[in-house]
Amino acid sequence: MGQVSAVPQPGQSQGGPPAGDVRTLLIGSCEAFSGKSALVLGLARLLIQAGVSVRFGKPLAATSSSPAGQLIPAVQRHGLAQSEQRLLSADLQAGAGLDGLRQCLQQAPAGLTLLEAPGSLSEGLLYGLSLPQLARGLQAPVVLVHPWNDCDSVDPLLQAREQLGDLLAGVVLNGVQPDQVASLRDTLVPALERLGLPVLGVMPRSPLLRSVTVEELSRRLDAEVLCCRDRLDLLVETLSIGAMNVNSAMEFFRRRRNMAVVTGADRTDIQLAALEASTQCLILTGAGEPLPQLISRAEELEVPLLKVEHDTLTTVEVIERTFGHVRLQESVKATYAFRLVEEHCSFEALFRRLHLPVPA
Repeated sequence: MGQVSAVPQPGQSQGGPPAGDVRTLLIGSCEAFSGKSALVLGLARLLIQAGVSVRFGKPLAATSSSPAGQLIPAVQRHGLAQSEQRLLSADLQAGAGLDGLRQCLQQAPAGLTLLEAPGSLSEGLLYGLSLPQLARGLQAPVVLVHPWNDCDSVDPLLQAREQLGDLLAGVVLNGVQPDQVASLRDTLVPALERLGLPVLGVMPRSPLLRSVTVEELSRRLDAEVLCCRDRLDLLVETLSIGAMNVNSAMEFFRRRRNMAVVTGADRTDIQLAALEASTQCLILTGAGEPLPQLISRAEELEVPLLKVEHDTLTTVEVIERTFGHVRLQESVKATYAFRLVEEHCSFEALFRRLHLPVPA
């Protein structure tokens, strides 16, 4: 993870509670892609700074390959075929999955295990490994990460409280508009706590954490890279569609930053205008080939050009699904996640509940 030297490697000891003192904390969410990975990274860093040995796990994994740094075995889902087999067995109990996880945790060395739960309260029910089932089966406290848009956002949290009961140790509100963080903390947080929802943090919306590399966009779009292949590590934060006239496009592009611009392969005027703005990559759709002068200018400005077979609408839909759905693998994103958690969350009550040292 580059600069993230504080995250322990597999088998690396970081000190911690006395031998045999094993604890587990579940990090969950009411909906997918709410920011669990960012919270796990930030929380792990604080714990390590306090001298606590930290392990990681993801009980229900989406692929057969284990995520980097995962030390706790997962029940793997290999797609619809395995889910159908599970359903046809008419056995929705966790069985060996939860039993094996429990045994693994009991045999773990002293410290804290951070388990990243499935993406919602219901995900994993087919395998007996949903968040409520994990919490009850392991008797482990839960911290929920939840995106906050308005007061209606509380409904899933209230549902989670009903299902988790006293095992709900707290919630972190995420994705809050930056200019609303202070007022939310001052006015709504006390009300949420009166409803039995202890708030551990209010984190602002971050375009950086939702960003995606040009390389990831290229992979998901099955794009042809026309130039600047060595710049595919650039991060894209916003998406713009070059479908207007060039004057309107130039004014619009000037207000955007770190964007991917999607436009027709025949719109050379829009393409050249986009290259002069804060463009991280230019994605060309439809028939036709770009003019040589466009490729030359893109190489000069070090802006990758991608060519896709999809139409513009399909391309935009793929990109929009990609934003926010990419794991925190880039060091700059991980470092920012550390800072975001440290500045906007307070875990003293959580650490006391887990009988862990409170970081200074």
